[in-house]
Amino acid sequence: MTRTASVDEAQTKLQDLLAQALAGEEVILKERGTPGARLVPVVAHSKKKRVAGLNRGSISTSEDFDEPLPDEFWLGQE
Repeated sequence: MTRTASVDEAQTKLQDLLAQALAGEEVILKERGTPGARLVPVVAHSKKKRVAGLNRGSISTSEDFDEPLPDEFWLGQE
């Protein structure tokens, strides 16, 4: 469900509008009848712990990875 409110209304009912947004309701703020902003809850980062080495071997680099690039590269020539 979508709830719309004017900016003036939002100034007096911000706590109620915020509670509705946190409950999953879409809240659109309008200024002079034109939609201007949407209240949405902030999604917290995952609480999962990262595991070192989980994807070991999925990325590789070439032997010449850290060699200087040729002048043609820097001059935009091929």
